[in-house]
Amino acid sequence: MLSVTMGVAAIALGLRYRMPISTAWSTPGAALLVTVHGVAYRDALGAFAVTGVLIVLAGLSRHLGRALAAIPVPIASAMLAGVLLPLCVAPVKAVAEIPEAALPIVLTWAVLARFERTRRWSIPAALGVSAVAIVLTGSPGPLSWPSLTATVPHFSMGALAGVAIPLFVVTMASQNVPGMGVLAANGYRPPLRPILTTTGAGTVIGAPFGGHAINLAAITAALAASPDAHPDRDRRWIASVTGGVMYLFLGLTSGLAVTLLTSPLLIETVAGLALLAAFASSLHAAVQAPATRDEAVITFVVAASGITLLGIGAPFWGLVAGLAYRHTRPRPRPAPGKDDAASGDGVTASELSTELSTEQGTGSDGEKGGEVALRRN
Repeated sequence: MLSVTMGVAAIALGLRYRMPISTAWSTPGAALLVTVHGVAYRDALGAFAVTGVLIVLAGLSRHLGRALAAIPVPIASAMLAGVLLPLCVAPVKAVAEIPEAALPIVLTWAVLARFERTRRWSIPAALGVSAVAIVLTGSPGPLSWPSLTATVPHFSMGALAGVAIPLFVVTMASQNVPGMGVLAANGYRPPLRPILTTTGAGTVIGAPFGGHAINLAAITAALAASPDAHPDRDRRWIASVTGGVMYLFLGLTSGLAVTLLTSPLLIETVAGLALLAAFASSLHAAVQAPATRDEAVITFVVAASGITLLGIGAPFWGLVAGLAYRHTRPRPRPAPGKDDAASGDGVTASELSTELSTEQGTGSDGEKGGEVALRRN
């Protein structure tokens, strides 16, 4: 059911706002649930539904939107680079561990990416080679039609305190906040309210079927929002909508998903190759301004560390570390007659908060989702 709700949300948001708004299920939330013991299944379903309601309520808050808009572009870009780094090194690990399967994938990508005419086909070709390698080296699972069984949720204070609230916190901090940062780093400022209300409603709908939470994607969003998806940034929404269609397909043919998961390292290899350009762009945007370089590097290192504190993943703590350093370091005074942007201190919070602080209103800007082109010095 998670794949179905994710797919519907991605298709609806992409078509409505014409932006590459990708969705995913809460990976940190799933990791959190592994540590939960002594909660009955129906109580857990009730907690999932409450988590969805909390996400909807968060979407109705103006303060959260302003807080996300205040994240400077260098720090958001550094967080994105830190998120992407582990996947970008996956091809190296694959070549070392399973060279007979990984080398053909990497070589196919390298040859096609070398020439301008064939570059756009480098990733699809690498994906095709990886599919062949998976079939040859794995044990394909049977294609099947899943059956959905709904269970009436039950609400208990223990599950609400031990599951719903922690799941809401880690989903917001480890998925939705980095997800907005990824979109911002690629020049997109979608309205936060409909994103959270849509994913929150999807979480509530999926709860009786065992789905724990859906949210904004980070790594998938980087794929859809990067120039590799399409040179024209106004057409990259097609990539996220296509991803939503694939989620629906995989949700209805679970056997194919099982087949692909027989060799996750090969799938990560293709994803890492596809994300190299996005990694390079985000790292460049993070460190190009000398005035914000230190805080960006701190954000990148922490976000790439893979740590988990209090059940919350490294990308969130990277943002915390970078913003904390930014607000404690001494600020250089701009020369007379020059503003902060001219002093090289990056994009200010007021510039970035324009859209999200006005998204509650109406008009043509609201209809377009308030997309703001992020400008550097």
